[in-house]
Amino acid sequence: MAPETLVRRTEQWFVRQGAPTMIEGYGFRSHVLPRMLPALTFVAVGSLAWLVLLQSTGLSKWVLLGVIVAVTVSAWIVLSLFVRRLPSFSRQTTIVLLTMYAAMPVIVPLLQYAVNDKIITPGAENPKAELWINALWFIAFFGLAFVATMLATTYGLGALLKAAIRHVLADLRNSVHLLGRALPPMLFVTLFLFFTGELWQAMDKLKWPRVSLIVLLFAAVTVLAAAARLRDEIGRVEQDLRPEILSAACKGTPLAGVEIAEPLAPKRLTGRQLRNLLVMLAIRQLVQAAVVGLALFAFFVLLGLIVVTPEIAAQWIGEPAKESMIPGVPSAMLRNATLFAAFGSMYFSVISMSDAEHRRQFFAPVLEKVERTLEVRAVYLEVRGRT
Repeated sequence: MAPETLVRRTEQWFVRQGAPTMIEGYGFRSHVLPRMLPALTFVAVGSLAWLVLLQSTGLSKWVLLGVIVAVTVSAWIVLSLFVRRLPSFSRQTTIVLLTMYAAMPVIVPLLQYAVNDKIITPGAENPKAELWINALWFIAFFGLAFVATMLATTYGLGALLKAAIRHVLADLRNSVHLLGRALPPMLFVTLFLFFTGELWQAMDKLKWPRVSLIVLLFAAVTVLAAAARLRDEIGRVEQDLRPEILSAACKGTPLAGVEIAEPLAPKRLTGRQLRNLLVMLAIRQLVQAAVVGLALFAFFVLLGLIVVTPEIAAQWIGEPAKESMIPGVPSAMLRNATLFAAFGSMYFSVISMSDAEHRRQFFAPVLEKVERTLEVRAVYLEVRGRT
């Protein structure tokens, strides 16, 4: 196989592995924007679908919506097949694409206002001001969509998330084992707080948005702790680039069969590549924490249903507990369970990173993937240098 073909197929392999930054010369115009194109097209067509839904009524509304969905899916598939070859856009093409995307959040509200006034609240004192406010909301939405898509594409978050989901069942089995070891000290800290009347009063009055902010705060602490720890883990990854090691790493990749006569020198990682590896490890850590959190949530809900009767809940809260969407389950119980599950998963995630058994069961396979990625990258750079 020609070296150019090997290089191109290996670059596609890096993308599928969630390590696209390992591609030499990786840049926004050459690699990121082409793979962003399907998602950006989806956002643009979705805004037009919103326009159609406001404009249409009756059966025609659903027919047009079906046509738009079919066109969007077809465009996504066609563009995805197109960008698999990772075309490099010219500067002019890049400017045109970005200009068209940037114009959409302004064009859609103006077009809607031109054909129908449903975008403006009836009786509004200042219709033009409301129109521009709606346009600003569209601009903010399109801007956030662009930034999120760019980050997800740059660091291969989609491929990493798919890989993490594939390991959920195995993680769940191992997490139950580790949870059995960690649950007693965790419950020693949290169990009595779960039966605190003041906490039930607070959770009965606290709205879900505020509970979500608390969960995000715990998640942020987990991410910060994991980032510090995982950076040390990456620093410990050994790049053993002997020929036999490289041959074993390249099995199942486009570089299988490439002959390496002598050991290769480790290649220095850029800041973007280091962040990509950190993201690779952090996603696995967060998925594991989510599995543990779900198990804790189920445990506390079950414990509350067994112990906390409606009379006890009313006595703690001072009034009958507010019912949740689940019949027979007070909202305060669900919020308490959410709070302790978030805290417990954070506690478990942070403490277990220093546990030797946890490292063997969870970190070792992920670190092996990082090592393999670096080994394949070394061979890729060697083959690329021959072209």
